[in-house]
This record gives sequence, C-alpha cells and structure tokens, in this order.
Amino acid sequence: MSKQDLLTIAGRDFQSRLLVGTGKYQDMAQTGEAIRASGAEIVTVAIRRTNIGQNADEENLLDVIPPDEFTILPNTAGCYTAADAVRVCRLARELLNGHTLVKLEVLGDEKTLYPDVPATLEAAEQLINDGFEVMVYTSDDPIAAQRLEQMGCVAVMPLASPIGSGLGVQNHYNLMTIIENANVPIIVDAGVGTASDAAVAMELGCDGVLMNTAIAAAKNPVLMASAMRKGIEAGREAFLAGRMPRRRFASASSPLEGTFWQSGS
Repeated sequence: MSKQDLLTIAGRDFQSRLLVGTGKYQDMAQTGEAIRASGAEIVTVAIRRTNIGQNADEENLLDVIPPDEFTILPNTAGCYTAADAVRVCRLARELLNGHTLVKLEVLGDEKTLYPDVPATLEAAEQLINDGFEVMVYTSDDPIAAQRLEQMGCVAVMPLASPIGSGLGVQNHYNLMTIIENANVPIIVDAGVGTASDAAVAMELGCDGVLMNTAIAAAKNPVLMASAMRKGIEAGREAFLAGRMPRRRFASASSPLEGTFWQSGS
C-alpha cells in the first residue's frame, strides 16, 4: 500500500488506519506492547477510567504511550449525558495542555452501550462551539451521521455492532450509505471481533477502524494486535484494488473459447 494513502483527520496525516484503545489489558506493559504491535498512531484514552496525570500517586498511562510518539485521543466513555461528556472533554484539554482532538460518545443504554443520538448531537454542538475537534461515536443511522458531519465533526464513527460484542459488521448497507454520503473520514467504532471483521469494514470503504476489546480480550493480545494491523492493511488494499463483480454462476479463470481442443473442433 502506498505511503501516500494517508488517513487525514482535522488536518493531521496518519499512515495507520487502525486506532486502538487502552482498556482491559493485563497491565501497563502489555498495553504498551500490544499498541506497538498494532502499528496504531492514534490511541484513545477513557479519561474517566484512566490516569493521565490527574492522580499523581497512580501509574500514568502516558509513560507507556508518550504523546510525542502517539496522538492521544481522549474519549468520554461512561458518559450518559451531554453535560457530563462536555465536562470530561474540558478536563482532558487541561490535562493535555490544550489538546482539542477528542472522541465524543454519549451512551443511552447500560446494557447495549448504544449511543444516545440526541444527546450526542447536543454535546457535539457545545464542543465544536468551544473549539474542540470532535470525532464522534454514533449509531449506523445515515441521517444522524450526516447531521453530525454538517455541524462540524471532523470524523464520524458509526458502530459496526454493539461495543465489545465482537459480532463484526452487522449492517453493511447502512455503513455503505454513510460512506457514500460523507466528506469526512468514516471510522468504524465498536463491534470488531477479529482481523476478518476489520478487513470487511475496510473493504466496504471505511477510512479506518477503532477497536479495543477485540485486541485486549484475545488470548494473546499482542499477536491479535499484529493480526488486526494486517487485516486493516489487506482490507484497504482490496478496497483500492476494486473487487471483481459477484456472479451467480462460475466463470473460468482460463476460458475455453479459442482452445484447439474445444469440443466440436
């Protein structure tokens, strides 16, 4: 894949199209090892659950993923109201010296972790007006995705299936509709379980995939991180190459027409 095939978000260029989270690992050492094996350049951090300096007496995640090596993407995981999500983003900006690129998620249900789309729209508007560059987790509703883009979100991140489910892409057609109508990066967020799921998302034309549980909950997270890296790259190359048309019947790789032993010759 060409090094010029870059993922551009809010004016920043990235070679990797795999974005990863930092939760659920065995320890900090495993976290760092898996992230490096993934090749990811953007690493998302749940501010409500992770210490990045707010607790001086605890391990600091930034010692494992230093900001001079990775783009840290604070997220609002665990927030169920627009006000809470906005407050968490503002805290992240203080902790990260004015950092404005954030991942917004406002959840609506504790069991499925599906997004509360109206609250997400409300929070996105407040954050954008406050100078944040918002990458936003949302449902796979094409109308919601379009509205979030129109209000100024720098990337739209529809779920492939519920967070942590590992079910893969469940609604190909909605994702394809979102991608076809988008003028900002579309990044699948949630639901990937293995490398083939990541490849499918990329083959559909997604600009990237964000994942955490699929890597951290694997029996060998570091090896799975490496597999995900390859799945993303393979899926992107297949999308750029353009797949053959689907057909109902066989089509021989080596046609018989014109061969000297063709029947009746």
